[in-house]
Amino acid sequence: MTDASSPATATAHANIALIKYWGKADDELIIPVTSSLSLTLDALYTTTTVRFGIDGDADEATLDGEVVTGKAYNRIVDLLDLVRERAGITDRAEVVSVNTVPTAAGLASSASGFAALAGAAAAAAGLELSDRELSRLARRGSGSASRSIFGGLAVWHAGTDDDSSYAEPVADPTGLSGDLAMVVLVLDAGEKSVSSREGMRRTVQTSPDYRPWVEAHAGHLASAMEAVKNGDLERLGAVAEENAAGMHGTMASAVPPVEYVTDQSRAALAAVKTLREEGLPAWATMDAGPNVKVLTRASEAERVDARLREMLAEVAPQLGTVVAYSGPGLEITRPDTREAN
Repeated sequence: MTDASSPATATAHANIALIKYWGKADDELIIPVTSSLSLTLDALYTTTTVRFGIDGDADEATLDGEVVTGKAYNRIVDLLDLVRERAGITDRAEVVSVNTVPTAAGLASSASGFAALAGAAAAAAGLELSDRELSRLARRGSGSASRSIFGGLAVWHAGTDDDSSYAEPVADPTGLSGDLAMVVLVLDAGEKSVSSREGMRRTVQTSPDYRPWVEAHAGHLASAMEAVKNGDLERLGAVAEENAAGMHGTMASAVPPVEYVTDQSRAALAAVKTLREEGLPAWATMDAGPNVKVLTRASEAERVDARLREMLAEVAPQLGTVVAYSGPGLEITRPDTREAN
């Protein structure tokens, strides 16, 4: 039995995909149809503490002080089971998470949440895993969590099986990732009506536009990687915007349609285009939710934020914004040893 007095705590940051993951080739292993490229953000993160060896015959989990139940609880237990199997233990666990990311609002809360859970659970169980192994483990909880193991720009290789589907840092010879920022436009922090998992399933199975998007996707990723290599923010922003627009196009033609884009989303997208016409570096991307993320240069982020809040004041009076910069990778702390990973 694991020593119940030896918990571990991990902090993982949300990431926003510039080149998207949308659709699974294997639902159980969470193997994606396409590879993806993301930026980890400093301002949005989850901190999770895991302690094995608690009394009782069931795991316990809380998020922001509320007991986790239902499907969310089952996903946590499934990941803990993978850790227990690998560590050769049967202990039940207590999981305590605190989230700065609105949950289920399309702001990558599952990415930071499951990356933090994977790191804390593995450490609490006494496992010494490499970053690649942690990426694969986090992927089993949420696909995008595989990328939140790493700071800055990360690429998730789709792969074909559990061993070959993992994320890793992107070679960045010009240091572009350190010059990137995102202005997150929180138009609606509520839980979305269609989960990402259901939205993916419906799109893959019914959208006539899905396969053409997948076929174009490899070119998008190659173009984005070349842009990073050359330090070309304009090219990176343009292809990110094109990739996201195509993804939402596949959702719109699903049966029934998966509609995350709202009138406020459209107003925000139009405002971003106007910013570019005004000479500011700004490109929009959206995930599974109505909120818009704006890629920009770190030195211009505050200016982009202020201008967008001004432009959207009437159409989105409840707008909240987060200015986020390139963030760090997973950090694990074992209180008994004060070691960090």
